Amino acid sequence: MTQPDPVTIWTIIIGLAVGSYALRFVFIGLVGDRPMPPWLLRHLRYTAVAIIPALIAPLVVWPTATGGQPDAPRMAAAAVAITVGLFSKNVIAAIFSGAATLYGLLYLLG
Repeated sequence: MTQPDPVTIWTIIIGLAVGSYALRFVFIGLVGDRPMPPWLLRHLRYTAVAIIPALIAPLVVWPTATGGQPDAPRMAAAAVAITVGLFSKNVIAAIFSGAATLYGLLYLLG
């Protein structure tokens, strides 16, 4: 594998920093003192609900610990967490039940 060019790396870092700042500035600097329309507020409520599964799903389906191969403990833990979350409507209970299932199955199955 060849070493990347330092100019390319710094261009990417600076570009990402400017893009990240610009995205935040649009909402905080330009729109921060104005009321947002109700349709936009309705859609922004679902941001966290969409981001959390997007962060968790790759760790369940393609875990690094198994070399990218799905395994039963992680799938079972995800199923338990989803089931507990749906029935109890309690995020903390879903997280802890999924974690307990994962660690319990990893201990039992090796």
